[in-house]
Amino acid sequence: MKNIWIIVLGLILSSCIKEEQGVELVVGDRLPDFEVVMDDGSVVDDDILSEGVSVVMFFHTSCPDCQQALPRMQQIYDEYISKGVYFAFISREESAVDIESYFNEKGLKLPYSAQNDRKVYEQFAQTRIPRIYICEKGGIIRYIFTDD
Repeated sequence: MKNIWIIVLGLILSSCIKEEQGVELVVGDRLPDFEVVMDDGSVVDDDILSEGVSVVMFFHTSCPDCQQALPRMQQIYDEYISKGVYFAFISREESAVDIESYFNEKGLKLPYSAQNDRKVYEQFAQTRIPRIYICEKGGIIRYIFTDD
């Protein structure tokens, strides 16, 4: 039994250390180099998003704050996609099956990239979702919204 507690403690401490290390983008930073495949098969990367004003959102459909933000992001997407704004809705550790099921249930039509891990997310941040970045042309982050 003692060994189990040592293992659990080791896992907890290693996750805390991981949370404290790494990237935390701030206003004025440029989007990191990344590339994701969207649910329709198209590819979105930092170069595409840097061509104009862009919005990048990280989410998980079981997150209560994300559940509140996603319908509002649908409204923003519907209003601004025709005005040349670029969007990337990227999951944090969530499968396409789970996202598709949730989006269908809620009537969301946002294009998304399902990420089963945190590789892309960790290029932006270590904690907190939803996390929304609004960038100007050139990929410079001008606003960051989190659940803070």
